[in-house]
Amino acid sequence: MDHDGGRMGGRPGGQPTLAIVIPVRGDRGYLARCLRSIEAQSVPPDELIVVDNGENGDLRDLAARYRFRTIEEPVAGIPAATATGFDATSADVLARIDADSVLPPHWVRAARERFTDPAVEAVTGWAWMPNAPRLVSQLSVAAYLGAYTLAAGLGLGHRPLWGSSMLIRRRLWTVARARFCRHDQHVHDDLDLSVHLPPGTRVIRDRRLSVGVSSRQFRDAAKLRRYVAMAVHTFVKHWPRELPPFRSVRIIRARMARRRRPNPAGRGPAGPGPAGPGPAPRAPRSGVPDSRRPRPSRRG
Repeated sequence: MDHDGGRMGGRPGGQPTLAIVIPVRGDRGYLARCLRSIEAQSVPPDELIVVDNGENGDLRDLAARYRFRTIEEPVAGIPAATATGFDATSADVLARIDADSVLPPHWVRAARERFTDPAVEAVTGWAWMPNAPRLVSQLSVAAYLGAYTLAAGLGLGHRPLWGSSMLIRRRLWTVARARFCRHDQHVHDDLDLSVHLPPGTRVIRDRRLSVGVSSRQFRDAAKLRRYVAMAVHTFVKHWPRELPPFRSVRIIRARMARRRRPNPAGRGPAGPGPAGPGPAPRAPRSGVPDSRRPRPSRRG
């Protein structure tokens, strides 16, 4: 069932539209806090979608209060819920957060500013724990996300997306969706999407897109072990094709091809972002303009 609310309209001046997708399974208690932080944004998203993956009770009262669009996904698992949410919107930028994510007041504005650069394709944020002392929050997040970024980065060949705060352009989802493992509830959806990004995609970290998160994953050792097991499963599932040496070759080839690609203005090779100026004209060796440099006489 699809309940209307928060439908997207176009944005003036060619600015990218942005949709926030929240896959929710058994997290109604956290969802209200997340929605309050979205309601308090200095700039609202163009569309807000909550994908009900079960065990959430009736969400109609929250939908009426916070004006979001609800989509029910009967296939259990956050990967299926994320994919359903991404498929349901036509926004230019797809943002995916968790039900326990708390967005700072300028999160949407910062996201729009980041994606006004056409070279930016994928962005991920950082985190803090709202209910923990500052030092405890910093150390816990640095250990957790630092280990995830390092370990996953070694396997991917680039920075991984992180599901509590990740944003991609729609065109990346169009490429990745056919291979995205939406029906495997034992994969991490953010890591699986990272695996299937087009070769050469650069994932940027923007700390302005940091979010508050619950401390539950830091307190529960059993849950942390399950997260690690799911990460291992996500990688191994795609071997041997996605073994690091094979991925590295594809990434290097894609980036080299992008550098060699001529830019639209024909001013030299295009880099990974918008075309820049071509090579500077070569200066005369003597420092004297060519037209005034004496030419050697020709003997007959």
